[in-house]
Amino acid sequence: MDDVVYFWSGWEPIFRILVVGSITYVGLVILLRLSGKRTLTRMTTFDFVIAIAIGSAFGRILTASIVSISEAITAFILLILLQTVFSFLEVHSKRFKKFTTTPPTLLYYNGEFLRKNMRKSRIREDALLSAIRKKSFGSLNEVKAVVFETDGSFSVIRKSESDEGITYDDLLEKEEK
Repeated sequence: MDDVVYFWSGWEPIFRILVVGSITYVGLVILLRLSGKRTLTRMTTFDFVIAIAIGSAFGRILTASIVSISEAITAFILLILLQTVFSFLEVHSKRFKKFTTTPPTLLYYNGEFLRKNMRKSRIREDALLSAIRKKSFGSLNEVKAVVFETDGSFSVIRKSESDEGITYDDLLEKEEK
């Protein structure tokens, strides 16, 4: 059984963390750049899981002396490869995209809060109003629609005089009207 060290175990573990951390950090940055913009942008559920897994792996690599740099880089390659495969499948398969990505949800439309959609998305009215204010709208009278996007952000669509005939049914989950 290993001895437990509470305060200081010498310079060797500190030096290891500095060397391994620096090398794996540079390796991770290079791998993320090679993997393309998708890895670093819009977060689907799978992208979020990959981000957490990469952070967890990096933390383990820094603190576990039994993990080599080659094992660390292999773990990063695996995670980024999985993310690349999933994003490829999302682009080329509507069924797979439906499985991995939630569609945008209409939360406010034509002066009406769509309460059923808000409950389903677990969005309170005050959060929706806050999102509208953050987009520099002074009043709900200026807003045609609010959409809860797949990445968790809000799109606020301004009313205009040419709104006649505009429908968002093809784009959004609109369960109530």
